[in-house]
Amino acid sequence: MALQVSSATCFFRVFSHGNRRVHTTTVRRGVASEDFAALKSSEEEKLKLGASELKVTRLGIGAWSWGDTSYWNNFEWDDRKLKAAKAAFDTSVDCDITFFDTAEVYGSRLSLGAINSETLLGRFIKERKEKDPKVEVAVATKFAALPWRLGRQSVLNALKDSLCRLGVSSVELYQLHWPGVWGNEGYIDGLGDAVEQGLVKAVGVSNYNERRLRDAYEKLKKRGIPLASNQVNYSLIYRAPEENGVKVACDELGISLIAYSPIAQGVLTGKYSPENPPAGPRSRIYTPEFLTRLQPLLNRIREIGEGYSKTPTQVALNWLIAQENVVPIPGAKTAEQAEEFAGALGWRLADEEIYELRSLASEIRPVTGFPVENL
Repeated sequence: MALQVSSATCFFRVFSHGNRRVHTTTVRRGVASEDFAALKSSEEEKLKLGASELKVTRLGIGAWSWGDTSYWNNFEWDDRKLKAAKAAFDTSVDCDITFFDTAEVYGSRLSLGAINSETLLGRFIKERKEKDPKVEVAVATKFAALPWRLGRQSVLNALKDSLCRLGVSSVELYQLHWPGVWGNEGYIDGLGDAVEQGLVKAVGVSNYNERRLRDAYEKLKKRGIPLASNQVNYSLIYRAPEENGVKVACDELGISLIAYSPIAQGVLTGKYSPENPPAGPRSRIYTPEFLTRLQPLLNRIREIGEGYSKTPTQVALNWLIAQENVVPIPGAKTAEQAEEFAGALGWRLADEEIYELRSLASEIRPVTGFPVENL
């Protein structure tokens, strides 16, 4: 059966390039072809999250920036940025990227109002389903471990509020955004209750270190509920999960690792340089001095990408996809970014290139991560 497409669709064209299989991505309007499905490789097939029954696309989209005025968007949100975010959503779905990650605290001044990221994502999904009722989107959102939230019921209350903002009766994945220092046992119980009440299909954690990860896994296991995922900062230049035991624990226990900031908040795209560092809060992390040390790695990423007709962004994302049981979730502000992310699928770096990039990156002093990782 032909693939029915009513708007922009990502179409992967495969051809030979020396001894490599090269995939280039173009956007075609109104494409309806069995060839598209035939060309999709196993790299693009959905990945099962941990031991849960939930399957998601090999790459997802992070919605941290949607509506945000505290870290992204130059501290302002307007109609132009709203339309761009909507286009990013639609293009992602057109490209068969249907896994979207948000959180209750994403949005303007941590707002839970009209421009909260959950609210925007829910609106985008509703508008898309009105045009295409058959479209399926997997939503992941998160519970904020705020000081006044105590016990398992706080998790259920927050989840129900999130469902209301999203305009859905359940979500595919619900995660603890970070470990609290005051109620983690109750939070894990709350996740289990959410599964048993049919409010979520799978549950996960985020920013959990190895000890907390194992504890959460065991506590849920006693109820017959798998811990599906741990969402952590993970990229070619931030490989703390490989070094602190988190990645080993995920592999051992069968927990999927969801990688946020997989392109280091834009730094691995190659768009920044010592003379042109990122603005805003990112400038305190990715300084001109750091960007100077990063240039040899970026140059090699660019060279490798040229061999595949791929951008540095696509190489950096493919490096993560090539790791075992890892789902990167880059943030997409525009349709162009979403289209570029899709080009990270359908091909694979050679093993020697994966090892070489890791070796080069190891020579760079790592950037600072989210402090809650160490709680």
